[in-house]
Amino acid sequence: MWFPSPRTLTPRLLGRLPDRHRQPRRTPWGDANRGGALLDSFLEGPCFDAAGNLLVVDIPFGRVFRVGPREWEVVAEYEGWPNGLAAGPAGSLYLADHRHGLLSLDAATGSIAPLLENVAGEGFRGLNDVVAGPGDSILLTDQGQTGLQDPTGRVWRLWPDGRVDCLIRNAPSPNGLVLDRAGAHCFVAMTRSCEVWRFALRADGVVGKAQCFLRLPGGLMGPDGLAMDARDRLCVANPGHGLVWVVDGFGVPVFVVDCTGFGRLPTNLCLAPDGTTLLITESQSGSVLAAELPPG
Repeated sequence: MWFPSPRTLTPRLLGRLPDRHRQPRRTPWGDANRGGALLDSFLEGPCFDAAGNLLVVDIPFGRVFRVGPREWEVVAEYEGWPNGLAAGPAGSLYLADHRHGLLSLDAATGSIAPLLENVAGEGFRGLNDVVAGPGDSILLTDQGQTGLQDPTGRVWRLWPDGRVDCLIRNAPSPNGLVLDRAGAHCFVAMTRSCEVWRFALRADGVVGKAQCFLRLPGGLMGPDGLAMDARDRLCVANPGHGLVWVVDGFGVPVFVVDCTGFGRLPTNLCLAPDGTTLLITESQSGSVLAAELPPG
C-alpha cells in the first residue's frame, strides 16, 4: 500500500476465555484448517445480542459464548462449526455454520434451528460469515476451501420470501463481509488473494463492476473479518500479520491496530454499541481485545 504510514493503535484486553473452557485436543476442523494442531478454542464472530451482551463463537468445538468480565457463559454447544454471527429479527441471531448452513440462534434459550441448508438441493461449500441487509435480506459468504487454486467461492443473498441470489461466484476464499452505513455497497474479504472487494447492492441481484477496494500485503493469511464504524471507515482483520487495518471511504489506511502483543490471529471484528470501540477476537490467545477508534 503506497500511502503515508497509518497511526498505530494499541488494543487492551477485554476478556480471555477462562481455562475451564480450554481442553487442548485435535479436532476435525483443526485437521482441515490448522494443520492438525492441538486447539483449545478458535474464537470468531463477535456480535451483540438484543440485550446488549457480547457473544463470540468457538468454531472447532461448536460453542457460542456470552462474554462476561470474568466468566464466559456457554449459550449453545452443538455438533457444528459456527463461524459468523449477526443480529436478526425479534432478538434472534443469524449463525453461519460451515457444516450446517445458515442457522437461527435464540441467545436467551440457546436453541438453534435451520434457516437455509442448501440452494436448489446443492449444499454449500462451507458458510463463513453473515450480515443482515436491506429489505430484511441476509448476505452470506460461502468460502469452503476455495482459494487462488479454486476461485469459486460465493456470496449469497437470501430474501424473506425464500428467494436466493448468487451475487458473486468467482471468489478466492470469501470470508468476512459488511455493508456501508447506507446499505448500498457490500465489502467482502478475499482471504487467499489478500484483497477486499466492493460492489453495489441492487434489488434485482445483478452485480456489475465489482472492484478491488483494498489490497493488503501478502503473507501467510489475508483479510478475515470486517466491520464498518460510524464514520464509514472499514476495519479489516488481518491475521497473517497480527494487525487490524482501518481505512477511510477511499481505501486509504488511517489506523492500524497492532494485536501482536496478544497474538497474531485477529480473526473478526464488531463495533460496540457506542460506535467507536472496536472489539476483536484474537484466536491465538483465545481473547477479545478492545481498541478505541479516534474521530480522525
